[in-house]
Amino acid sequence: MSRFSKSSKRSGITFFIILFIILAGLSGAAVILFFEGEPPTLSLNLPSNYIGAESTIVLVAQDRKSGLKDLRLTITQGNKNLELYTGAYPRSGYTGVIGVPEERKEITFNPQKSGLSNGPAVLSLHGSDYSARRFLKGNQTTLSQNIIIDTIPPKISILHSERYINPGGSGIVIYRLDDRGTRNGLLINDDFHPGFDVGDGREDTYIAFFGLPYDADDAQKTFVIAEDQAGNTTRIPFAVIFKKTKFRHDRIDVGDGFLAKKIPEFEQYYPEMSGKLIDKYLFTNNTVRQENNKKISDLCKNPHPERLWNDRFLRMPGSSRAGYADHRTYYYQSQSIDKQVHLGIDIASTKNASVKSSAKGIVVYADYLGIYGNMVILDHGQGVFSLYSHLSQINVSPGDAVEQGVVLGLTGTSGMAGGDHLHFSMLVNGIFVTPKEWWDQHWIDVTIEEPLVDSRF
Repeated sequence: MSRFSKSSKRSGITFFIILFIILAGLSGAAVILFFEGEPPTLSLNLPSNYIGAESTIVLVAQDRKSGLKDLRLTITQGNKNLELYTGAYPRSGYTGVIGVPEERKEITFNPQKSGLSNGPAVLSLHGSDYSARRFLKGNQTTLSQNIIIDTIPPKISILHSERYINPGGSGIVIYRLDDRGTRNGLLINDDFHPGFDVGDGREDTYIAFFGLPYDADDAQKTFVIAEDQAGNTTRIPFAVIFKKTKFRHDRIDVGDGFLAKKIPEFEQYYPEMSGKLIDKYLFTNNTVRQENNKKISDLCKNPHPERLWNDRFLRMPGSSRAGYADHRTYYYQSQSIDKQVHLGIDIASTKNASVKSSAKGIVVYADYLGIYGNMVILDHGQGVFSLYSHLSQINVSPGDAVEQGVVLGLTGTSGMAGGDHLHFSMLVNGIFVTPKEWWDQHWIDVTIEEPLVDSRF
């Protein structure tokens, strides 16, 4: 036999040995994977531990080793055991992930129709996978969660509601609830106004302040609503008489001198502006204004739960230069270029005049904000806020608790201000309202104080 033949024979034997080792390794890996020991991961997603008259249960299951084989969701109460969902998933092969790697199901469940009673119950989710362990029964997981079935909606009794409502106006509704663990408040058109404890020792009585936007055409949807932890909802209408309001229309002339003075200030904060000075002005007066008002509304989302103020809000001394909801048309070189609405009252007295807190509150904002310039916002509790802008100096910081009459800063020309003045706004749950009502002690007495007293009887 030639040397060449012996060499070829040894090479062939070596090849088959290597191939055998590889195949054996692959088979071993398959066997190991087939007998994997990681059980499925299960979760039950509920808004709370309560299930109401119509609830949605979300179950999520994962098994990324051998795959899900089956799932079963049950509810047990006393001797009753009801099956809410069953899922069986056929195999797709014999190695690797041969079942479903992930499953998510939403199950709508009505306890009353299922014959269950209000009270404790147990939800159980069971799942198994395609592992060959446990004599081919697979790895198994069972998840149990204690719940409370509650199908009784909250009961609402309206004690007082505002009779007249107008754009830019504020008001209150006082009502009684039989369930303290509820999300409650008012729905006026599409705006929600949260309810709070009245704070006079009545644990079942709530007050909700509301404001109607200046551009509201009507108040068609006016409800007191309450939703308990189980999702049961009650909605009671209250009647109002809508009164239209006429607002003033102003002309604002924008000059090149004003643009040359103001635009560099805004360029520092909004470098994305481009074009000529007038283009940058329009960007500020529109896009920046919208962003600023959205920011202000967001700052009013989580009010202090207690009422911090008493009696009327203070008005800074000085003359009014512009009113709430004045509709402005802006002109440049005798051409109409823009239209906006002024959401506050401008007050001018002397240069760098002291700006005092209109009522007791907590500082939630004290910084620069676009068209408002240097600005302070106070949270007075239960959804009522006041805003002070165009300041030349800010004396407070977020989180400061201030009494009525504390100096917050000094008037100035920061932001979209042509001259030294204070822009003052009132907001209720993020809605700009007319400050004139809140400056009026008679309005405070008739609208808030007297109904609070009368609702006790």
